[in-house]
Amino acid sequence: MKKSILFLFTLFVFQFSFSQTFIKPNHQALIYSGRVNMNADSASFYWPGTSVSINFKGTGINAVLKSTNEPAYYYVIVDDSVTTKIEIPVGNARTSFTLASGLTQKSHHLQLFKLSNNTSVNQFYGFEIPADSKILKASELPKRKIEFYGNSITAGHGVDVPDGEKDTGVPFYFNNYYAYGALTARHFNAQYSCIARSGIGVMVSWFPEIMPEIYDRINPSDKNSEWDFSKYTPDIVVVNLFQNDAWIVNSPSNEQFKRRFGTQKPNEEFIVNAYKDFITSIRSKYPKANIICALGNMDATKEGSKWPNYIKEGIKRMNDKKIHPLFFPYKNSSGHPKRDDQQAMANQLIQFIEKNIGW
Repeated sequence: MKKSILFLFTLFVFQFSFSQTFIKPNHQALIYSGRVNMNADSASFYWPGTSVSINFKGTGINAVLKSTNEPAYYYVIVDDSVTTKIEIPVGNARTSFTLASGLTQKSHHLQLFKLSNNTSVNQFYGFEIPADSKILKASELPKRKIEFYGNSITAGHGVDVPDGEKDTGVPFYFNNYYAYGALTARHFNAQYSCIARSGIGVMVSWFPEIMPEIYDRINPSDKNSEWDFSKYTPDIVVVNLFQNDAWIVNSPSNEQFKRRFGTQKPNEEFIVNAYKDFITSIRSKYPKANIICALGNMDATKEGSKWPNYIKEGIKRMNDKKIHPLFFPYKNSSGHPKRDDQQAMANQLIQFIEKNIGW
């Protein structure tokens, strides 16, 4: 399992010469994707799918990082190919990690991409490159932009759980890079933003926060950490929520059920209005975007489920031609969607966008 990771605490003296160049997080050559909080000496990453990219000419590169709350996992993507998965363990010390070494002395593009849940907080302090390397101009950003709001399915929970092994939610098996949202964004060569957390709902979650309370934050755990929506205006927004609500509304002994509803299960009118209100909030942030109200591919879309109809009714009440329903068929298997399941969802979403939006 963990032996398969190339996990290196690096003393850069073994990789680079003693003379090197340090590239700070605010350097103009760096490109960030997703919501990032810029601090005096670091950039904070919270949400899955957040990334930082750089173009450079050289044979290797390190990153100085730290993780709190729980271990975090990242892909290192060199020249558009995944080369390494690194683990950032929990700790207070800044650590230099080797991202790439032994490259040819030519121009390279590197992306450091967060795979795991928003329950780890990661500090990026900068890149290190050998002194004989050269920082190159940042690539132009794609014109298309897409954003996803979702739960474990969208976050990439359990994507890499091996066959036959129990899906326990450990961070190691999260993989947002192969979740349907990231797959769709790459298909369209679009900028990608992912606001997702495993276990979250619209009305109720498996923990105190719900999506309408945190969707507008940089740091999901800080109510004062407000995101400036003018920084990123997507052409398409995909919302895939209600899977967790569908379970918890039938569990009156659940602490979050009692906290949100007391002793009375919410009726259909309450459910429809809660969904409509959240989509209305998204619409207020992005007046021109196409909004795809998705659900699935877990049991909220199994045969006989009422939850797709709640979404349809919420959309109907909004009377907005640029808000569309899309339901991923129930995968009819245990655990969370794996890579093949996620690819099937991406294929369906891609076809839907091409047919109905013409992106």
